[in-house]
Amino acid sequence: MIFRQLFEPLSSTYTYLLGCEETGLAVLIDPVIASLDRDLREVQRLGLQLAYCIETHIHADHITAALELKRKAGSKIAAPAAEQVLCADVNLEEGKPLQVGGIVLNPLHTPGHTAGHCAYGLNDRVFTGDALLIEGCGRTDFQQGDAQALYRSVHKKLFSLPDDILVYPAHDYKDRHVSTIAQEKKRNPRLGQDKTLDEFRAIMADLNLPYPKFIDYAVPGNKQCGVCPADLPENLGKYCQQMTESPQG
Repeated sequence: MIFRQLFEPLSSTYTYLLGCEETGLAVLIDPVIASLDRDLREVQRLGLQLAYCIETHIHADHITAALELKRKAGSKIAAPAAEQVLCADVNLEEGKPLQVGGIVLNPLHTPGHTAGHCAYGLNDRVFTGDALLIEGCGRTDFQQGDAQALYRSVHKKLFSLPDDILVYPAHDYKDRHVSTIAQEKKRNPRLGQDKTLDEFRAIMADLNLPYPKFIDYAVPGNKQCGVCPADLPENLGKYCQQMTESPQG
């Protein structure tokens, strides 16, 4: 399998490019509109054909590139069924793998950050979206977030995976690229270290994080598979401007 971890610095988002060497088909997990051109160039450089853009959830911190990639590359849009993204071509559900050439992604419904969030298992790795970050997790105070649901998603589904499974999150803010299930069980200060549900609830309730500055534009835009709003304030315009370059992990 061809594998690339790509980084968008404005929202600190990881986009994952997976390519089947036998068929030449590829998928992008969580593509960002600001990195559209970079991602297309990488797909073309590797001689791949983009078949799907796959979302882990409706994002609140960036606009997805799924719709523009569908227009430019002919790819389909796949999103968790529980997120109710009406413009998606494929609704993903736990127990129903998505196969693209030799790539078989297994959706895991992992609500808590959002009600419909999904992680995706693939052989020796899992793409955890915002449900499980490296030594952290996504917020639970908006988009039908639920600390109890997130705790159960991580402990009953993600932490039940083999310890050596690689954890690839949707974001990292400290220049880290990958973890493992064992490492997160041991070192995650919110969800690991034998934290109880009550302890996790208290941690999440005490974060006192500011209201996300882009959420009121990102969520409606992403419910439409990636539409930049016409009324975007000038100070937020960079979220919809395509970057010429972006660091790659």
